[in-house]
Amino acid sequence: MSDIEATGKRPRGRPPTRSDDETRHLIAEAAQREFMAHGYAGACMDDVAKGAGVSKKTLYRLIPAKAELFKISVTDRIARFMLAVDEETTGSHDVATALERLLIEFGNLTLSAETIAIQKLVAAESDRFPELAASFYADAILTTYAAMEAFLARQCALGALELDDPHIAAGMLRGMMVMEPQRAVILGKAAVPTIAEIAQRARICARLFLKGCLKDRARTIPAAV
Repeated sequence: MSDIEATGKRPRGRPPTRSDDETRHLIAEAAQREFMAHGYAGACMDDVAKGAGVSKKTLYRLIPAKAELFKISVTDRIARFMLAVDEETTGSHDVATALERLLIEFGNLTLSAETIAIQKLVAAESDRFPELAASFYADAILTTYAAMEAFLARQCALGALELDDPHIAAGMLRGMMVMEPQRAVILGKAAVPTIAEIAQRARICARLFLKGCLKDRARTIPAAV
């Protein structure tokens, strides 16, 4: 092929640019790394821009303050969880399968090294920066709590479950799934659970939970393996 032919096949115009949403995702991932490495007080927004591969001008245009940077580092992960457990995704499964899937996704989110590190950061720095605790509680804890409550309420409406209060039940289910392993990691008494360990715990928790509230008690519940 001649140089002329090769030149003729080169794409013309400017290279494709990222959307603001794609750029925010890159910034969120870079921010999470920065917070985990240096804490909230020590995190540098300029270093986040460098880690995300964006200009400081772009960073400050999209996310002008450190508090907002922390918020997006949390909500970016929560958004992926919400997408994985929405009604369209879980609605095609029977209640046992759907609940197990919900708990696996919740475990993968809350028992990850990244989430546990962020929780430790919030606990350590919330006295100096109370907005951290407020942001994390609203954007992470309440949002995932509401998703689980909505799932249980929907299953009650469908006649699959029988619960006096889906809100209270959601809190119990959350605690059963993550409280002990998460606390053990935070206190340095256990390693971060593997994906297989999280899936196994989800199966056991779903089975125990359904034994207590499945409307048709005679219905067969898959045994945990």
